[in-house]
Amino acid sequence: MNENNKKSCAPTDSRPSTWGSMDWLRCEQYVQKLQARIVKAQKEGRHNKVKALQWLLTHSF
Repeated sequence: MNENNKKSCAPTDSRPSTWGSMDWLRCEQYVQKLQARIVKAQKEGRHNKVKALQWLLTHSF
């Protein structure tokens, strides 16, 4: 598979037609990274960053 044919967790051009066509591993990794960033920001007392990251997590495809 070349670089242009890689599946995206949330493609920008169009949404996948079925749940089966999603790259779930990539989606899980994206969510885990966002959750880790939220925890880190919370521990640092960066409440505005926490709020922004939570919004991103709940509103992303």
